[in-house]
Amino acid sequence: MRLARVGDKGRECPVIVDDENRLRDLSSVIEDIDPATLSPKELDRLAKVKTENLPLIPQESRIGSPIVGIGKVVCIGLNYHDHAAEVGKAPPAEPMLFMKATSSICGPNDPIEVPLSSTKVDWEVELGVIIGTRAKNITAETAPEHVAGYVCANDVSERAFQTDRAGQFTKGKSHDTFCPLGPWLVTPDELRDPNSLRLWTEVNGIMRQDGNTDDLIFDIATSIAYISQFMTLEPGDLILTGTPAGVGKGFEPDLIYLGVGDQFRCGVAGLGEQSHQMIEAQP
Repeated sequence: MRLARVGDKGRECPVIVDDENRLRDLSSVIEDIDPATLSPKELDRLAKVKTENLPLIPQESRIGSPIVGIGKVVCIGLNYHDHAAEVGKAPPAEPMLFMKATSSICGPNDPIEVPLSSTKVDWEVELGVIIGTRAKNITAETAPEHVAGYVCANDVSERAFQTDRAGQFTKGKSHDTFCPLGPWLVTPDELRDPNSLRLWTEVNGIMRQDGNTDDLIFDIATSIAYISQFMTLEPGDLILTGTPAGVGKGFEPDLIYLGVGDQFRCGVAGLGEQSHQMIEAQP
């Protein structure tokens, strides 16, 4: 299934995407797409819904984040061999974890804000994993059983805030709009192998990232199991699994960063595409 949330910000309704890529209103079936919706029982119920009986929603409608009520966003840094190489780092011995504020979440085509005093806003297309059932101290072998679905994500980052200022990564990762998700939440049955997906970013019409999850240092199941050793993953939690080479920070010595008016697109195979314009920070 491909699930989405459509409508004005804060007033989105749940949607299922039919076989002809049309948006179908799920409001008569569920109230929203939230952590409770992600249980195996609920997803199985939704899979049996006859989409042809659901009302159509205009294709031009705004698309929001495909899930509401995300409890935490856990990110993995330097998780692609080519990205570690481009920034001059050795592949880490263990997944490098950091957090991203949930207030940074936005829709897949919403504008992205350039923070006040910002100088180094960067792009990072990523495969996002949505947890469906509670995971604590699990194994890599059982990790896929805890996944409700996958999303296209972008770990937008302010590099000066992230590395040039005191503290940890979080403040460079958490500005409003720095975590666009969607357009869809795609259930695992729709993807042949999450460890073999092309992902890409285009900035102002120029392809900057063109990678594949087969270059991950720590694969999806290993990453989920690893995180579960340190924190309980609850339904609706989001894991961002890392970004491939081609980020602005990687273009040494002529670094490339995003400014007001710039546009970028990104996508993950099978998970749809995003399109954003950079704007000034809003009140």
